[in-house]
Amino acid sequence: MGAPTGFTSEISLSPAEGWHCSHLYYRFDRAALQQLSAAEVDDGRRQFIAALDSSAADAPSRLQTSIVSGHKADFGLMVLDPDPIRIDGVHQRLLATRLGAAILPTYSFVSITEVSEYVPSVEQYGKRLVEEGEDPGGPAYSAKLKAYENREVMMRKQRLTPDLPAWPTTCFYPMNKKREVGENWFLLPFEDRSRMMAEHGRSGMTFGGKVTQLITVALGFDDWEWGVTLWARSPEFLKEIVYKMRFDEASARYAEFGPFYISYVTPPEKLLAHCRV
Repeated sequence: MGAPTGFTSEISLSPAEGWHCSHLYYRFDRAALQQLSAAEVDDGRRQFIAALDSSAADAPSRLQTSIVSGHKADFGLMVLDPDPIRIDGVHQRLLATRLGAAILPTYSFVSITEVSEYVPSVEQYGKRLVEEGEDPGGPAYSAKLKAYENREVMMRKQRLTPDLPAWPTTCFYPMNKKREVGENWFLLPFEDRSRMMAEHGRSGMTFGGKVTQLITVALGFDDWEWGVTLWARSPEFLKEIVYKMRFDEASARYAEFGPFYISYVTPPEKLLAHCRV
């Protein structure tokens, strides 16, 4: 039997393209913290900060820490790397610190980066331009096609090996597509799914410069099918984009959502100070 399409034929934990991704959430056990001496807490703080140092030699490709709003968790991590063991190493180092006995995992989501099948290729984009009335021999068609070709390269890179924005507010939530009688996303023709996702994408693009997102796939990795991570320049933009996109058919008819985690990007040392550790 040949190797599945899209996967390397070599034995490896690293994907043929893209990175593994984990969202990890924790809270501090206050009773356990009180059992530690002042010296142990100070030592634990140093170890905690070192474990979450994104510039360390053994750090994963991407590591972002944040303060979680609400009682679902005290803090969260978003970690990406080609090697899932390196990602889990962050989790294990954190629990192995002096503070580890007072750090309780509350939620995790394991996924992998991908380029969605609904992102058109250059050829498909050219066909769409013709369907929208562009003359394939005209200068406007050539200019738009060339611009998309340039964007497509950067778009693939950002979806597969993303740079995490330095914007202050982030939100994560898992989601599924419905598989109910009369509303089964996976029984729809590709053309219908593609049309709805194009509408969904246009809604999101109206928030350019305010909100950016990363969609990771968890099919076969976790209980939900996709993970959505949003970053925003202001918390109110998260409310606005989620509300607007709820009206798109792909969301209104076919989407199911898990818990929402809103948090604020913060370096480890300030995270500890905020949590009074």
